[in-house]
Amino acid sequence: MKLKITVHGVAYEVDVEVLDAEHDFLQQSPLPPQAQPAAAAPMAAPAAPPRGSSAPAPTTGDGSDVLSPIAGTVLEIKCKAGDEVKNGQELMVIEAMKMETGISAHRDGKIKAVPVAAGDSVRENELLVEFE
Repeated sequence: MKLKITVHGVAYEVDVEVLDAEHDFLQQSPLPPQAQPAAAAPMAAPAAPPRGSSAPAPTTGDGSDVLSPIAGTVLEIKCKAGDEVKNGQELMVIEAMKMETGISAHRDGKIKAVPVAAGDSVRENELLVEFE
């Protein structure tokens, strides 16, 4: 059986196989045979980003600050207040579900503040880096 699941706005199509015929709702379905879902071909899972990959971090409304794209734990901070950074430069690494995600600068600029520290837990859309 094919199902569609949406997680944080990303839709995934998955195939589900019912192993216990006692709970197979398709056998108990009131739908006529022609309305039964067709068997779906196996579908490859979406490719996971490589370990240590860089994710585009969301920004505040004015585009000046970097927000966390995911909830997780800050593993490493690669910038500090006063640093000049370039667009695309990695600012920190966050771990979520044993996956490391690099957070990169979205523009050239000077760092005003980094309100998080290594080991901190962060929520999605939490302020990570403030630009001047």
